[in-house]
Amino acid sequence: MTARGLNRLQASAYIVEDRTDGILRFYFRRGKAKKIPLPGVPGTDEFNTVYYQALKGEIKIGATGPKLAGKGTLRWLCEQYYASAEFKHLDPKTRQVRRLILESCWAEPTKPGGTKLFEDMPLPAFTAKSVRVLRDRKADLKEAANGRVKALRQVFKWACLPEIDLVTVNPARDIAYFKTGSEGFHSWTIEEVEQFEKRHPVGTKARLALDLLLYTLQRRSDVVLFGKQHVRKGVLHFTQYKGRNKKPITLEIPIHPRLQFTIDNSPCGDLTFLVTEFGRGFTGNGFGNWFRKRCDEANLPQCSAHGLRKAASSRMADRGATEHQIMSMTGHQTSKEVTRYTKAARQKVIAKSAVGLLADREGAEETENKSVQKNGVV
Repeated sequence: MTARGLNRLQASAYIVEDRTDGILRFYFRRGKAKKIPLPGVPGTDEFNTVYYQALKGEIKIGATGPKLAGKGTLRWLCEQYYASAEFKHLDPKTRQVRRLILESCWAEPTKPGGTKLFEDMPLPAFTAKSVRVLRDRKADLKEAANGRVKALRQVFKWACLPEIDLVTVNPARDIAYFKTGSEGFHSWTIEEVEQFEKRHPVGTKARLALDLLLYTLQRRSDVVLFGKQHVRKGVLHFTQYKGRNKKPITLEIPIHPRLQFTIDNSPCGDLTFLVTEFGRGFTGNGFGNWFRKRCDEANLPQCSAHGLRKAASSRMADRGATEHQIMSMTGHQTSKEVTRYTKAARQKVIAKSAVGLLADREGAEETENKSVQKNGVV
């Protein structure tokens, strides 16, 4: 039987309306069988297609396979975003993490204990309140909560673009992040660096890794790619791995004499300075795990590769470097992150000068008091 062959009575049969959570949804239900969700509203193409498939028994309840997202729902919008150039140009790891976050939002019930999920929520019903609900359900894990807000912001930011025009409002735009109170990765102290150097002297792969991180201020994803081909006339030329597809940042960093000495006296690979025991280059994650073990060998369980980037930035600030000088090494395009890295070092430098001013003032007051006493003035 074709869809056109159905009479008016058949075309309206088995449609069930549901307003359980205040949102109108339509389902197909024959007798006591399980309900089959119908996308959109009656009369639309997507609604009619699924309705007639259900009526003719072509949709098997409980069948495995990808779920059909109803047009105009949160899940549908996310799937459109996945197909966009903006999403495809993200780093593969970023894409993977963002998918996991968004799909965890889909699986949340719109109300605690309810059967309606956010993935089926029509976009007009998905408001700032909805974003806040999804954020607050991860309140015990603040970073995860903030990750939900960030991921939803990016989806709706894309959907609001004039050339996309799928929605008119970004409901996540004004939802605040939770303050985590975290300082991030532990920043190495000078004593910790010396302790690592003592355990891993020049000539070891661990020491080469330490000096590459410490004297270039780069992330582990960059350090594992550095090789002799990147060095020209004592200068390291490279494009940072992070953001290379979206906003590539190219840097030229002179090689510090101590780093050059370490390179010259260390075992290096053909294409990369750092290689695995099998002679191949490291992956970013693989290097992080390997370096973690080297820190443990030096009895530094609190230290990590990323912490050296913070430590080197702080050391430069402690020695009077400006934010722009530090940014020229780290590759940051704004001072926000650099300021967070160097906050403690800046405070120490400023406090040192402030104490000097305080001492001068106290000295002046003491001299003035002695002068008054000498002249007999009370």
